[in-house]
Amino acid sequence: METFYRTHSYLVEHTNAPVRRDLMDEIDWNDRLIGIKGTRGVGKTTFLLQYAKEKFGTDRSCLFINMNNFYFSKYTLVEFAAEFVKRGGKVLLIDQVFKYPEWCHDLRTCYEMFPTLKIVFTGSSVMRLKEENPALSGIVKVYYLRGFSFREYLNLQSGNSFRAYSLQEILENHEQIARTILHNIKPLDYFQDYLHHGFYPFFLEKRNFSENLLKTMNMMIEVDILLIKQIELKYLSKIKKLLYLLAVDGPVAPNVSQLATEIQTSRATVMNYIKYLADARLINMVYPKGEEFPKKPSKLMMHNTNLMYSIYPVKVEEQDVLDTFFMNTLYKDHKLYKGDKGTSFMVDNGLYFRICAEGCKFKNNPNVYYAQHKLDLGHDNMIPLWLFGFLY
Repeated sequence: METFYRTHSYLVEHTNAPVRRDLMDEIDWNDRLIGIKGTRGVGKTTFLLQYAKEKFGTDRSCLFINMNNFYFSKYTLVEFAAEFVKRGGKVLLIDQVFKYPEWCHDLRTCYEMFPTLKIVFTGSSVMRLKEENPALSGIVKVYYLRGFSFREYLNLQSGNSFRAYSLQEILENHEQIARTILHNIKPLDYFQDYLHHGFYPFFLEKRNFSENLLKTMNMMIEVDILLIKQIELKYLSKIKKLLYLLAVDGPVAPNVSQLATEIQTSRATVMNYIKYLADARLINMVYPKGEEFPKKPSKLMMHNTNLMYSIYPVKVEEQDVLDTFFMNTLYKDHKLYKGDKGTSFMVDNGLYFRICAEGCKFKNNPNVYYAQHKLDLGHDNMIPLWLFGFLY
């Protein structure tokens, strides 16, 4: 146990999160079982350590552990928690919980056996905490940690502290909001860098970003999808090839029959693989309103723009990048559907948007919002695209 305390102290002492994530204030920390999901690389480990540092400092009533530790190949999580509680433990932070085979059962047991213990754990976005794990239904509160928004990236790079705005605020007051921001900084000076490498916090590390992201993408498939979905290793190459083919095709409706032929599997298996890639937050599926999986989506897009530049940089079309940015930034709190003719997306229950690259020609429709690239300040239904990066 002392080894775990020493590791915890070292990690907390050396944690220096460059951005305080808003999720820190959104979570109800009074809940006894909290799950934080997110894709690999968005900073879940740092988030747990930042919470420990901010709320507990060196207090031993809080302890961070990682399920990668070989200790848990012999001892159970329940045994560990019992010892921790006996020593006065109050808050157990568990990283990569899915690496532990009986995680779902043991979390439930700990919840019932130790009423004074709070457990906060991180897991992959591929995990289905409530749908596939009835043992946790009704007792776990699930939150999602995303990569940096453009706002967070801009604050980090410029030293500002701009707040987030709701979609309603942006649609109604975008001119005033943009003027306030433009008074301090010119966001477009930073926007292209964000599209290329600003979503994943590890861009701050002194390593080649694209190589690091490709490694992370491989880990998402090799560990998150194969391990959690219990897919045999021999199918790994098919899933990787499918992701590459989808990236090369760009944001279009998938030709499932052709993809099945290319990766030598059935149409049903292709659709299942597409769902796994979407769960892993590598791609997004866009449907017409009223349709959903297992129907074929009307469009498949990469989950964020950074992925586009890393997986197939020779064919990155500006319009596709801008559409992907818009989809990704609204994805957190809104539903996006295929738009009608002349629009890019329908958002929620009838808000229509067209995403416009610089110089794009269109006839203004007062019932459509136009999110325009390379526009500093908008007016009426013309809104700078970068401003949608302030939604979280």
